[in-house]
Amino acid sequence: MSKHHLDPTRRHDAVLLFDVIDGNPNGDPDAGNQPRTDIETGSGLVTDVCLKRKIRDQIPLLHPGKPRYKIFVEADVALNANIKRAFEGTGTPLTKKTSPQQRGDVQQWLCNEFFDIRMFGGVVGTGDGNAGRIRGPLQLTFSRSVSPVLTQAHSITRVTQTTEKDIESGESTEMGSKWTVHYGLYRAYIHYSASRGVQTGVTEQDLETLWKTLENLFEHDRASGRGEMDVKGLYVFSHDDAYGRARASELFSRVNVSLLEGVSAPRSIGDYKVDVADDALPKGVTLTSVVS
Repeated sequence: MSKHHLDPTRRHDAVLLFDVIDGNPNGDPDAGNQPRTDIETGSGLVTDVCLKRKIRDQIPLLHPGKPRYKIFVEADVALNANIKRAFEGTGTPLTKKTSPQQRGDVQQWLCNEFFDIRMFGGVVGTGDGNAGRIRGPLQLTFSRSVSPVLTQAHSITRVTQTTEKDIESGESTEMGSKWTVHYGLYRAYIHYSASRGVQTGVTEQDLETLWKTLENLFEHDRASGRGEMDVKGLYVFSHDDAYGRARASELFSRVNVSLLEGVSAPRSIGDYKVDVADDALPKGVTLTSVVS
């Protein structure tokens, strides 16, 4: 396997395929946690925010306690507290009126400290200190299922009541529900901008970490409500410069996923044919099949 996909000075465009069996890949809190769908086509959807959270959650497992691999957007940690640390770490007065040099110093400190800031960027101008906005090099799209998905609500019961008052009133069970997608094969697109990566300080190890987390995206995020989720394909198109040698849409069309003839209700990856046209690539573009 070539290492072109680990070069932070090159532009990269990638296709990610993953599936779900009898689970809810990304519930919508505004719809009773129902799986997200396109209401016109019935296609399943998974947000970019959902995938970024799964990436963030793996970084401490891959690099426990390691410098440069802390996570900025973390549970039970106020964002303003991290921004304040950056001001203190650079000796910058905590004020909303900062000079371009001061904002640059604070942003560089944050990029050196936090993997997700270095890759995704973020707004770091909240609270008492204004450090502006960092534009990260990595962008993920919404994931969309290749075929329409069927969502279903399942009623569930629990024999244990929540309060003693419930027991005294004679309640014997409590009802609930959970949503599932019977099967869905999802496709997402990933873009890495080399010029922005240079600005935030992305390294070869950072890209190696990124592709490894995507390869194992659901291995450390198991939950009964999400069913069985698995990455089925990760194809990285690497250009030989920062600008790029071909349009992303041209490269993405080389990964063709089609339903097998005669299959009306897909229930596994085996019901699809995945064709990857890796021949006659545009000049200066290489393809690395991280998962295939």
